[in-house]
Amino acid sequence: MSGPSMLPTFSGDASELVVEEMITHTLFPNTFLARGDLITLESPLTRGRLVCKRLIGLPGDFICIDPTGQYADASEHLRIPKGHVWVSGDNLTASRDSRVYGPVPIGLVKGRIVARVS
Repeated sequence: MSGPSMLPTFSGDASELVVEEMITHTLFPNTFLARGDLITLESPLTRGRLVCKRLIGLPGDFICIDPTGQYADASEHLRIPKGHVWVSGDNLTASRDSRVYGPVPIGLVKGRIVARVS
């Protein structure tokens, strides 16, 4: 893990390692996800780049687009379309996430973080 988007959950330096569980998602892509999970996904902005974000919303959920008001009015809400999820960095001031690129296709999700190795 590296970068500031998941501070304080992860330190942001490249020396921190995580354990990722991918088998369940590969076998059952629509059933293993839960709100609050830390997941890895291919960046919708930079194909081939793996990012880690917190899962905020599942298909059919109504979510606030941007509670900070940085990218959209804090009163704007949307319904997450079928086959998509909404993700956010824990450090909203330094994260490019669904507030920037919108709902993420479930097909871009690669796995779930299950442990941190310090």
